[in-house]
Amino acid sequence: MAETMTLIRPPVEAAVSAAAVTPELQFRIEQFLYLEAALLDERQFRQWLDLVADDISYVLMTNTLAQTRDRRKGQQPPTTYIFNESKYQLERRIARLETGMAWSEEPASRTRHFVSNVRVLELVGDEVVVSCNYLVHRAAKHRDHHDFIGTRRDRLRRVETPAGWELVRRDLELDQFVLTAPNISIIL
Repeated sequence: MAETMTLIRPPVEAAVSAAAVTPELQFRIEQFLYLEAALLDERQFRQWLDLVADDISYVLMTNTLAQTRDRRKGQQPPTTYIFNESKYQLERRIARLETGMAWSEEPASRTRHFVSNVRVLELVGDEVVVSCNYLVHRAAKHRDHHDFIGTRRDRLRRVETPAGWELVRRDLELDQFVLTAPNISIIL
């Protein structure tokens, strides 16, 4: 199993000091995240896949509710994966969307990806760990509109490409506890 980043929502003090994150670095990271969102919204999935590292781990786990008394004891309900994908699995999902035979994407969903509250949490060599909030609005059929809102933690690696970064790991957490959408056929 792939390495696990332990906290999706790190405490505020866990962020890298503001002095270590230059405005230029912050800008470059945000521009990469905005490019990624635009490619997904424009259904340019192959170009998005080019931004993904070969050793990607792309994870969405269930969100759980824990009673205050259980949290104090350090007890958490078990979490399970909604998806835990590698680059091969992401490529297969994109290939399926390209066939026009994916019933959940006929007609194709329109999406809008929003990214905010981007914080650099860790700087290690050519890699950065970034925390941000996201909202993905999906509109498919006449009455099939869903919002996916949550927080995520991304590990980015600096590379010599026009984008400047590649996505190495993404851990997503949904704010909702019950998934009301019939499927998650889009890329969050």
